Amino acid sequence: MDYNDSISSGMGDFPEIEEQDIPEIMPLMAVRDVVIFNYMIIPLFVGRPASVSAINESLAKDKLIMLVTQKDSAIDEPEPDDIYKVGMVCVIMRTLKLPDGRLKVLVQALRKAKVVDILEQEPHFSVRIETVADSEPENVDVAVEALMRNVREQTEKIMSLKGIMSSDLMLILNNIDEPGRLADLVVSNLHMKTAESQGLLETFDPVARLKRVAELLNKELEVSTMQAKIQSEAKEEMGRTQREYFLREQLQALKKELGDIDEKSQEIEELREKLTKTRMPKEARKESMKQLKRLEMMHPDASEATIIRTYLDWMLEVPWRKSSKDRIDLKVAKEVLDADHYGLNKVKERILEYLAVRKLNTSTKGPILCFVGPPGVGKTSLGQSIARAMGRKFHRLSLGGMRDEAEIRGHRRTYIGSMPGRIIQGLKDVGANNPVFMMDEIDKIGSDYRGDPSSALLEVLDPEQNFDFSDHYLNLPFDLSKVMFITTANMTDTIPSPLLDRMEVIRLSGYTLEEKMVIAKRYLLPRQIKENGITEKQINLDDKTLEKLITHYTRESGLRNLEREIGSVCRKIARRIAEGKKGPYTISSNTLSKYLGPPRHLPECEAEIIDQPGLVTGLAWTEVGGEILYVEIIILKGRGNLTMTGQLGDVMKESAQAALSFCRSRLEQLKLGEAFFEEHDIHVHVPAGAIPKDGPSAGVTIATALYSALSKKKVRQDVAMTGEITLRGRVLPIGGLKEKALAALRAGIKTVIIPDQNKKDLVEIPKNLRDKLNFVPVKKMDQILAIVFE
Repeated sequence: MDYNDSISSGMGDFPEIEEQDIPEIMPLMAVRDVVIFNYMIIPLFVGRPASVSAINESLAKDKLIMLVTQKDSAIDEPEPDDIYKVGMVCVIMRTLKLPDGRLKVLVQALRKAKVVDILEQEPHFSVRIETVADSEPENVDVAVEALMRNVREQTEKIMSLKGIMSSDLMLILNNIDEPGRLADLVVSNLHMKTAESQGLLETFDPVARLKRVAELLNKELEVSTMQAKIQSEAKEEMGRTQREYFLREQLQALKKELGDIDEKSQEIEELREKLTKTRMPKEARKESMKQLKRLEMMHPDASEATIIRTYLDWMLEVPWRKSSKDRIDLKVAKEVLDADHYGLNKVKERILEYLAVRKLNTSTKGPILCFVGPPGVGKTSLGQSIARAMGRKFHRLSLGGMRDEAEIRGHRRTYIGSMPGRIIQGLKDVGANNPVFMMDEIDKIGSDYRGDPSSALLEVLDPEQNFDFSDHYLNLPFDLSKVMFITTANMTDTIPSPLLDRMEVIRLSGYTLEEKMVIAKRYLLPRQIKENGITEKQINLDDKTLEKLITHYTRESGLRNLEREIGSVCRKIARRIAEGKKGPYTISSNTLSKYLGPPRHLPECEAEIIDQPGLVTGLAWTEVGGEILYVEIIILKGRGNLTMTGQLGDVMKESAQAALSFCRSRLEQLKLGEAFFEEHDIHVHVPAGAIPKDGPSAGVTIATALYSALSKKKVRQDVAMTGEITLRGRVLPIGGLKEKALAALRAGIKTVIIPDQNKKDLVEIPKNLRDKLNFVPVKKMDQILAIVFE
């Protein structure tokens, strides 16, 4: 039999066949997925050749056949071990041949029997059987009656829960007085597992079989009760959803009939569809749907409707889970960084380290770097190169002059025109949640009554917090941990300490003459040639001329003025070519002044002005790089006053007082009288009086100048110095050594005196720069005095 489907089953009242009328040998047919019990009438679909053969032999004889159940319904040709040994002797009542060649037979179970021996297997099973008679009790006691009543009640409850309640079936159940027959009828009408049903069939004691049925009914009742509860809840939810859908469709149909269908309804549906398709966190989707329902209930012209509509647009456009794929190829990334920038090895090494870690651990958080250096050294362009090397999007945000905290955290949705902060805006513009995000001029953030933006940045730039960044406008957490933040600053003094502590500071000091030469030839000159519409064949600028342009027309740590001067030369050549004058034009060091005018800086002349006592060259650090600082001191007849001019700050004034006290402690060496300082005034002046100056690193310079003026000895022209001084003449360390060294080199200085504790910083200075300068570490002021006087 290929498949059996119980179309209907029942219990018959046919006359019983006597046991002596049942032959001992008869054909056997295996059935699948059904166990047949006493008195059952059931239709079977027969298609397997062995089954058809068994049916045909039965019909040819006495229409009796032994039906047993297969252990595994998937087996098409069962062996003797694949069938149970207890089954039913059935009589074939009707047969019908179907168009597909199968037989439909209607059989009634007559007597339980078990297979004693299998005589033949081909073309079908032929077996010897032994009938089994159920010994029904003659008198039903109270316990059995109670058991039978319990089975009837449980059966009624289960059938009621399953919705298959039949009054005819219950009438039959109530009219049955034999325990075994009641058990068989109940089991035949419940969908139980084949193994459980077969176990009941093989239980020959009627009372024991009824008890087992009662146990199974208890379990089935629990399952049916839970199933009915689940179906009821699901149906209730589905009914509510369908009702809402039906009412919404009716409302749309009515509006359409009345000609009242408007753009708002269409817009609501479009927004709902977009929100369903957009990938966003669960909280964001829940809030969006909530706001969409509010918008649906509002009038389109209401002011709050505009706010909600704008909010939903932002929710759709913010890249919640959209990321760009990182380029993890370290070799390619290094080539990109080298192609865009010359030098800056420390920065490049840090980026390659991050990419290496990213390759080994894809879940690593983005670093937060802070590039500190003077203007024009390539901080911003370096960020763009990093993004290109990593294959990420790039966004730049200028923080200079920002005073409103809402610029970072966003405005709350309490008025028309509110927007998210610049962080979320930037992510929306690039369309990815892992760009390289550059924040320029972080040292120039302000604060006023509207809040402190630097405090808001504490959360943004903290890897332990920014995975849950909250924008006031969205009012939802956004994960910023995948963003690579890069900040830039000219100096760290104005950055709040808690904010500076969250960033990895990388200093870009500036470029040497050789580096500027290479950068000018490789990047600046070709770019200006292209921008001014001329060709490389029309201009010839040799190395000697380019060196003079750098040293005599610019004085900076960066490259901006250098590019301006190169651009000025290119523009003048472009004008000549546009006027019809043919090139090429060769620019030499002698003709450079025709294009740029007289030199603005004469480094070799500046060193020659140290020609009298009281004049010393110092080195200073500024936010635009290192600078030469000249200190002039003269001694005048007076009353012991100390005058300081040149817009000196408080720290620098205190350094002058300390220098004076040091010199007063050296009266014997200076060969001055006890009353000298009471009878003379001292005037300390630092040229470029319009520029404010401050800091402790000019202490040794002021002390040396004062000692020079008092001793009337000239200081060497090729020496510059930096360091802080104490009252006892100790020289303390300073910062910005590389910037100061570059300034000394630009001014033609050969010897630089530095504090002994700054020797460790010499490794940060390029070797070619160290070879050109003689760095002399000192611990005490007396060592400086021994070096500087001719």
